[in-house]
Amino acid sequence: MKLFKTLAPVAALIALPSLGLAQDAGPVPGVNASTDSVFILNSLLFLMGGFLVFWMAAGFSMLEAGLVRSKNVTMQLMKNVALFSFAAIFYYLVGYNLMYPLGTWSTEGILSGVWGPAVMEVVGVAADGADDYTYAATASDFFFQLMFCATTASIVSGTLAERIKLWPFMAFIVVLTAIIYPLQASWKWGGGFLDEAGFLDFAGSTVVHSVGGWAALAGAILLGPRLGKYKDGRVTPFPGSNLALATLGTFILWLGWFGFNGASQLAMGTVGDVADISRIFANTNAAAAGGAVAAMILTQLLYKKPDLTMVLNGALAGLVSITAEPLTPTLGAATLIGGFGGLLVVFAVPFLDKIKIDDVVGAIPVHLICGIWGTIAVVLTNSDASLGTQLYGIVVVGVFTFVVSFVLWFILKMTMGIRVSEEDEINGLDMAELGMEAYPEFSKG
Repeated sequence: MKLFKTLAPVAALIALPSLGLAQDAGPVPGVNASTDSVFILNSLLFLMGGFLVFWMAAGFSMLEAGLVRSKNVTMQLMKNVALFSFAAIFYYLVGYNLMYPLGTWSTEGILSGVWGPAVMEVVGVAADGADDYTYAATASDFFFQLMFCATTASIVSGTLAERIKLWPFMAFIVVLTAIIYPLQASWKWGGGFLDEAGFLDFAGSTVVHSVGGWAALAGAILLGPRLGKYKDGRVTPFPGSNLALATLGTFILWLGWFGFNGASQLAMGTVGDVADISRIFANTNAAAAGGAVAAMILTQLLYKKPDLTMVLNGALAGLVSITAEPLTPTLGAATLIGGFGGLLVVFAVPFLDKIKIDDVVGAIPVHLICGIWGTIAVVLTNSDASLGTQLYGIVVVGVFTFVVSFVLWFILKMTMGIRVSEEDEINGLDMAELGMEAYPEFSKG
């Protein structure tokens, strides 16, 4: 997702007779038909895409609320509201300028030389005062990019559910959204060394999804599994509290992904851009469908009955898999790429249990493993992609994110403590950490 693109201006402003503008009334004061329309349409794309990606926060909340046990539902809802809010503040204070140095590097291609809060254009800015009149409003770009940062944080929440303390978790989210995510994103989307090497990641299979997955994996290793999850060599299933909510969350995420991938075209000022956005929407949907169907068929074959939770994660796996390159595949290729992601999830979930890594909602298989697959899959449909370069990007981002996250989790564990007591875990985090329950009438029954 490069910040700047070469944009061809739209030929003419569309007449609006329904608003009473006479065709011979002459130019509208302050409007340049050939260039204002590009600025307006690109800004509008960012805002609409941002609305949709923001709605993914609701999707993560509902998915996690449905997949945890009822005694931990309120905690998951609290974490999702809080992490989004902390992300908004700290991406504004540090992350945005760290992510987009605009050519001003303190260490060339690696570390931004621009530090400090994000700054929007002035109120009522005119064309000659816009930061980039040929592109889009700065605030629209900030708003859109913030949603990606918050999505990365949301991925971590579900994996570590049901046994992590609230405030150490929020401390990690502050560092993740202010430094870890923006720094590695600058290497690709800020014009850093990964971008110069030719690494391709259209909307973030690696930059967003695998980063959330690596951070979650580091936390899960240090946090340990839930009490009773692995006992006497057997895996004890802990069914979720509400599969209706989990299904609703999946559909909300599916919807939000159209903004996630579609608006990553980063331009809507030409016929070609709009056609490409349409193609991205269609491919994104096809990949989700392929992932869901593949997971449904495979669980039927393996377990003699289809597994809804696997199907939900299969759809999300398909979406993550297509995110690195949603433009160049055909509909058939997009379906197959997403379908392979759905298969990976079905095998990865029991594999994590085998090595005793407890991922409550399956975020590591969906976002990390399928993020890696999606980044590799770029070479299947984009002739500009190199397998060696794609693997290089995956390794660089993975090593950086996992090592820094592990060190940060370890520091939090040694200082604040990251895990609740056994008694609190048994009683549930809703009452232990928050003093309120999501379903109080049922617990009293």
